[in-house]
Amino acid sequence: MKNIRYFDHAATTGVKEEVLKEMLPYFNIEYGNPSSIYGIGRSVKRAIEGAREKVAKAINAKPNEIYFTGCGSESDNLAIKGIAYALKEKGNHIITSRIEHHAVLNSCKSLERDGFKVTYLNVDKDGLINLQELKETITDKTILITIMTANNEIGTIEPIEEIGKIAKKNNVYFHTDSVQAIGNIKIDVQKMNIDSLSMSAHKFYGPKGVGALYVKEGVPFIKLQDGGHQEKNKRAGTENTAGIIGLGKAIELAYKNIDEYNDKLQKLRDYYISEVENKIPGTILNGHRTKRLPGNANISFKGVNGGDLLLKLDEKGICASTGSACNTGSTEPSHVLVSIGLKPEYLQGSLRTTFGYENTKEDIDYLLSSLKEIIQ
Repeated sequence: MKNIRYFDHAATTGVKEEVLKEMLPYFNIEYGNPSSIYGIGRSVKRAIEGAREKVAKAINAKPNEIYFTGCGSESDNLAIKGIAYALKEKGNHIITSRIEHHAVLNSCKSLERDGFKVTYLNVDKDGLINLQELKETITDKTILITIMTANNEIGTIEPIEEIGKIAKKNNVYFHTDSVQAIGNIKIDVQKMNIDSLSMSAHKFYGPKGVGALYVKEGVPFIKLQDGGHQEKNKRAGTENTAGIIGLGKAIELAYKNIDEYNDKLQKLRDYYISEVENKIPGTILNGHRTKRLPGNANISFKGVNGGDLLLKLDEKGICASTGSACNTGSTEPSHVLVSIGLKPEYLQGSLRTTFGYENTKEDIDYLLSSLKEIIQ
C-alpha cells in the first residue's frame, strides 16, 4: 500500500511476515486433516496443539481451556449463549454494559427473546461502568457478567480485575470480550478472575477468519453448532489449520515485546491528542484520558460530518474510521458515543485513529496537517 497512511488498527491489522511464513506450509504441504489418524494428520494436530499452548501462555491459562473459533464474534456468542443455556436451570439473569460490541449486545438480545433477563449497565462520560451499580444489580438469579476489557471505539479500559473479584465473591461467572485488548495490554485470566475471554487474530497482526475462546476449566458451557467432535466437542467443523497456526504465532509475537510496543504507541497517541486539542478548535476527546488503549485516540470535531471527513482523508491517502468497522453503513449515531452522553453537535463528527507498530511521528504530522486543512 504505497503512500497509504494506515490509522485503523482497531478495525484490522496486516499479517506480519513471520506469521505468514509460519502459516504457508499448512496450505499445501502440511495439509492433512487434524482429525485423521495417519502421519500427516497427526502432524497437523500437533501443530494446532502448539498454537493452543501459545495462546494459553499469553493469558496465563491452561491449553485445555482454549478453544479455536472463526472470529471474535463467534467466540462472544459461544461464551455468552453457551454459558447461559448451560445454567438456565440455576438462573436467567445476565449483566452487561451499554457500550459492548454488537456481538455481545445482540447475543444478549437473542437470549432475552428466549426468556433470559438482561441488565444493561450505564457508563460515565469516560465510558467506565460503576462498580457499585454492578454490585447492586446482582441477584440470586444472576449467572453471568459480560463486560468488555477495552472499548473498540473510545479505547476505555474497564476495571476488569475489580469486576472479576465482584463476580467471584457472588459466585457469578465472568466473561470479557478482549478482542481489542489482546496484543495491546497484558491480561492474566487467573489474577483477574476471568472465567471466559474472547479474542480475534486479525486485531493483533494475525489472519482474518480465526479467533479463540478461553473458558476456565469447570465452567459449564454447551456447544451451539452441531457436527463433529472437534475442539473437545464444543465447536464442530474442520479446523482452520493455517489460521490457527497464524493466531498462535501472532499472539506469541505480540507479547514478546509488548512493553516496548505500548510505549511507542502511547507516545504517538499522546502527541496526536495534544496537537489536535491545541491547534484545532471545537474538539472533544472521547473516552478516558489515561485508562485507554495505548494506540487509541477517538476525537469528535464540533459541527463536522464524520463520513465526509473520512472521504476527504481518504483522498489524501489516510485510512481512519468513525467507530467500529462492524457498523459501517449505519446512519445511526454510535451507541457508544450516545451512552457516554456526547452532545448532538459532536455525535456525527467523531474520528477514531488507532495506531500500530509501523506508524511514525512523520505519519502523525501528516495526519495532523491534513486534518487542519480539511476541517478549516
